[in-house]
Amino acid sequence: MADAAHFAENEESAIPIDCVDKESFAQYLEGLPPPMRAYVGAAGFEPKPGALLLPPSPEGALARVLFGVESPGARRLDPFLAGKLTALPPGVYAFERAPRDPDAAALAFLLSSYQFLRYRAKPAAAPRLRAPKGVDALRLERIAAAVAMGRDLINTPANDMGPQALTDAALAIAERQGVAPRVVIGDDLLRENLPLIHAVGRAAAEAPRLVEFSCGPADGLKVTLVGKGVCYDTGGLDIKPSSAMALMKKDMGGSAVALSLAEMLLSVDLPLRLRVILPIVENSVSAASFRTGDVYKSRKGLSVEIGNTDAEGRLILADALALASEDEPDLLFDFATLTGAARVALGPELPPFYTRSDALAEEIARFGASANDPVWRLPLWEAYQSGLDSKIADVSSTTSHGFAGSITAALFLSRFVADPQRWAHFDVYCWNPSTKPGRPEGGEIQAARLLYDLIEARVATRSATR
Repeated sequence: MADAAHFAENEESAIPIDCVDKESFAQYLEGLPPPMRAYVGAAGFEPKPGALLLPPSPEGALARVLFGVESPGARRLDPFLAGKLTALPPGVYAFERAPRDPDAAALAFLLSSYQFLRYRAKPAAAPRLRAPKGVDALRLERIAAAVAMGRDLINTPANDMGPQALTDAALAIAERQGVAPRVVIGDDLLRENLPLIHAVGRAAAEAPRLVEFSCGPADGLKVTLVGKGVCYDTGGLDIKPSSAMALMKKDMGGSAVALSLAEMLLSVDLPLRLRVILPIVENSVSAASFRTGDVYKSRKGLSVEIGNTDAEGRLILADALALASEDEPDLLFDFATLTGAARVALGPELPPFYTRSDALAEEIARFGASANDPVWRLPLWEAYQSGLDSKIADVSSTTSHGFAGSITAALFLSRFVADPQRWAHFDVYCWNPSTKPGRPEGGEIQAARLLYDLIEARVATRSATR
C-alpha cells in the first residue's frame, strides 16, 4: 500500500480554517478581533472561491486561515476546491467554519496531499488536516490510500513497472486477502486459450501473462473487474513517434484502476464475490512481434484480423472479457487507456464509458456526479459496426476510416462480452496534465471512486431484498 495521507489526530492542537463566502463575509468580519479585522482589510482580501489569507497572531504566528468558497445557492465550481489548502505551510489545521460539503473537502485534502516518493530522498513537509466532524474519516482514508496505490503504479516508469512488477502488485492484494491467485505466463497462454494476449506480448523481454484472483462469499454479488495492463506501448511494428511514447508508462492505467477499486471494496466487509482479471503485456518490437494483417483466433472463437499493432489494448481485453463472461457476473467493468480519440472528444478529465444498459448508465452517471468522479456516456452506435468488417476474418481490430475511434473500439470489445447489459467499458486517460484540487499532476485513478459507491449501493439493495 502506498504511503497515503492520513488525518491528524484530534488531540493535536490545530490552526482554524474559516470557509468564507461573499454573501456572509461582512457579518463574518464583525466577529473577528479588531486587529485581525484590520489586517484582513489592509490585505484587500476578497472571499473569491479558492482565495487564501493567513492572518498572524500578535506574536507573529499563524492565527487562522481564511479560505474563500462559493456562496450558498451559487453554482458549485469544484467540490474538491479544498484541495487548494494543501498549499498551506506545514502544520495541523481544522475547519472551524466548515465547507458546504465536509466529506468532499476532506477527501480533496487527502487526494491533494499525494506525493510520488519512490525516487525521492524524503517527502516534502506538508500540512495535515483534522477530520471534519461527522465525516467517516476511516472510509475517506481508505479511498485515498487506494487511489495513492494506483497513482504510484502509474507514475512508476516502465523499467521498474514491467509485467512482473505489475503482477507482484496484484499478488500482494490477493495475499492480503488470503486467496490463491492464478497466473498464466508465456506459452501457457496458448494452452489456456488466451491467444490474443500471447500475440501482443510475445515480443517483449518479459513474457505476457494473465493474472486473476477471486475472493468473497460465493453467494455474494458477483462483480468482475478487468484492467488493461500494457506496461509500455511502443506501438509495436506500427511504432509510435517519440512524442507519443513519452507517457506510455501509463498504458497499464486500466490495471491500476482495477486494483485501486479492488482495494476499496476489499477494505470493508461486503457480501461481494469479487473477481479481478488483468491481462499484462509489453507491446514491444522484435522478430516475434505480431504484424498488421495477421489473423488470430480469440478465446471466444472469433477470428481477428490485426488492423494496426498500436491498437493492442483491445486485443488483450478481448480475451480477458471473454474469460470474465464465462463466469456470468452480475456486473462486469473493464478499464483501459484505450484510445486517443476519447481524449480528442472529451479531454483528459472526462473519460467516456459505454454500456448497453440505460439503467446501469444512469447509475454510473449519478454516482459519478455525487463522488466528483466524472464520466460521460458515449453510444455503442450500431451503424459503426460495419467499420470493423474484415474480408478474411470474423472481425478487424480497427477500422480503415479512422472516425469515431473510441466508439468503434468499444464496439469491438462488445463482441467478446456475453451479456452487454451487465457490462460497462471505461476508456480512461489515467493522467493529470497539470495540478488541480484533488488531482495532482501525474498518474490518476479515474472511475474507481464512483464504482465503489455504486457497488456498495448495489450490495445494500440486494441484501435488503433477500
